Formats: sequence, structure tokens, C-alpha cells
Amino acid sequence: MGMPTVRPSNPNFSSGPCTKRPGWTPNALADATVGRSHRSTPGKAKLAEVIERSRTILGIPDDYRLGIVPASDTGAMEIAMWSMLGARGVDMLAWESFGAGWISDMTKQLRLEDVRRFEADYGDLPDLSQIDCDRDIVFTWNGTTSGVCVPNGDWITDDRAGLTLCDATSAVYAMPLPWEKLDVVTWSWQKVLGGEAAHGMLALSPRAVERLESFDSGRPLPKLFRLTKGGKLIEGIFKGATINTPSLLAVEDCIDSLKWAESVGGLEGLIARSKANLAAVEAWVEATDWVRFLAKDPATRSCTSICLELPEDGAEIPAQIAKRLDEEGVAYDIDGYRDAPPSLRIWGGATVETADIEALLPWLDWAHVNVSQPAAAE
Repeated sequence: MGMPTVRPSNPNFSSGPCTKRPGWTPNALADATVGRSHRSTPGKAKLAEVIERSRTILGIPDDYRLGIVPASDTGAMEIAMWSMLGARGVDMLAWESFGAGWISDMTKQLRLEDVRRFEADYGDLPDLSQIDCDRDIVFTWNGTTSGVCVPNGDWITDDRAGLTLCDATSAVYAMPLPWEKLDVVTWSWQKVLGGEAAHGMLALSPRAVERLESFDSGRPLPKLFRLTKGGKLIEGIFKGATINTPSLLAVEDCIDSLKWAESVGGLEGLIARSKANLAAVEAWVEATDWVRFLAKDPATRSCTSICLELPEDGAEIPAQIAKRLDEEGVAYDIDGYRDAPPSLRIWGGATVETADIEALLPWLDWAHVNVSQPAAAE
């Protein structure tokens, strides 16, 4: 098979940190308030701008608090779990490594006694009908390492007594989230926005705030996890007064990404771009006999972390394909996650141009022939 002649203009297909928005250069950071305190008037204004632009684009309800917290999506989820869980029994969902990680934290670190585990193998979802919404629920909206997402929030009841804690880091800005079903939502800037690492976002419903102000777990919390003082929410966290020192370069980069998001049609435009990327891969997979989606049900296919398995090939082939395309400068970082089954993972979030996805696909065919059938490729 001959080498394709068209290369992706941007070979960055990593699932996190993800590629920058189209046209990005370091000049986008020219207005960063570097050298200033993040608690100065301009520093706090930049942080507040991230919060308000995020709220507007995502359509977060006005009565939800939204704040910037340390340590990316992981930090935001840990803060939520350590601060709120234990008042009720917890239903934990996992179908890939990040959900499994939250279960491990729940059982081995928090050591909660009343935890029910609902797990599925890579490619599947647990049985959502078994979830008890009068218990607290912890789940990822999109399984970043499996490419399997929940299809909707219909399985979460409106009159629930428990809280829903949702890790949405590879879903937000690419999939519609039913905010009225979600009490705690976390994400980072380095996924769909293509931002830099280390900063997390934490959205809280009024019910989540009530839990924070009424429930005392008795467990000690490090300073970085504390959202309340004297039994009341620390409101400043949700107005730009961050718990610790943020990078104002990263803040400026996030503002640039949010402005770009507005320029392509806001949330609707971002979702459309991600769906177009998935559609391009779907058309190719349908016409290709050596690859299939890791997600077994088309309704659960992720449009961001697009995971593909090679059912007829050896376990080493995906990594060899990824290595070959890296060497060619065609695709970087597309090998499957280390805990996932051998697979390829292509980021399809909104900062990726569909033309680059389309240019990549013939290269996947070429690399597959070259690494799995070297004699045929000669």
C-alpha cells in the first residue's frame, strides 16, 4: 500500500492535554497578568472572567456555584468526594480506569462502609437501571480511556434524595449535560478546551451546597480540600479567590480558548465540531475490516475520546501503529491508555479540525499494513 500524500496539518491527537484551538500561538498569552498577584484586582478579574465565560457557554444554571480549584479534574473530584460523601450510601459506577480510580479512593482511602459498585468491562456500561438515586452517585460522564459515555441523564431521577457527583472532564464542551440532574460536576481546562494543566473546575448545585453546609464527616481535610468555614460555604472560591496560587498564564490561555469557543457558536458549535469528528471516524470504520469501536453500543460512543480496537491483530499492533505514525509526524499520542485493552485512541474534541481527522484515516490504513503485514507493504 502506497504512503498517503496528504498529511494532517496538525498531528496532535492526544486525549489530554489536548491540542490547542486552531490558529493558536503564544501571542494569545500577551495580555496575561504575569508578575501580578492572583489576588490583585486585575488577577481576580481574569479568574472571574474564566468562571463567567464558562458558565455562559455551558448554560450552567444561575443558582449553581462555579469555581476554580487546584489539581485539575482530579483535584476537583477529590475535593468533592472528601467533602461531601458519607452522609448517605454511595453507588459507584465504573467502566474504565478513571471510574475504577474513584472506586479505589472511595473504598481504600475514604473507607466508606456503605458503597455499592456497578462495574462493566471496557466497551460496555453498567446496568444504569439498578442505580438508586436516593443514594449518592459517583460516575464519569465519558470514559476517557474506553470511549464509552452515558447516552443521557434519563436514568437520574429529578426527585432524588442523594447527590450526583459527575466527573465530566472529557465530556463538557462536547456533549450536552443535563445540569438539573447533576449536583457536582468537575472538569479541567486541558481536555476539550485544549488548555494547560493543573486547574480544575467545580460546579455545585444548591443541593450540593446544602450538603456542604450541613454535613460534617468528622474526617480531617487538608487546606486544599476545604470549601467551608464555620459551617458556611467559602463564597470567594466561586468568585475568583482561589484556594491556592493559579498560573495566570494558564488562566489567560483558558480565556483565549473560551473566546474561541464563543466565535465558533458556543456550546452548540463545539458539540457540532466534535460530532463531525466522530462521524468521519464512523464512516471510515464502517468501510474498514480491521478495526472497530471499543464501545459496543453506538449510542454510547464518545465523540471526544474515540477508542478503536483491532480484533484480528496481536496486542502489540496498536502500539506499533502509534509509534510508526509518530515517527512520520502524522499523529502523536494515539496509543491506547496504559490500563485499557490494546487500542488506538484519537481525540475528537472541538479543537481538532475534521479535515485533520480525515487526513489521518488513510495513514491508519497504511500503518496497519506496514506493521501487521510487512511483506504485503513491500
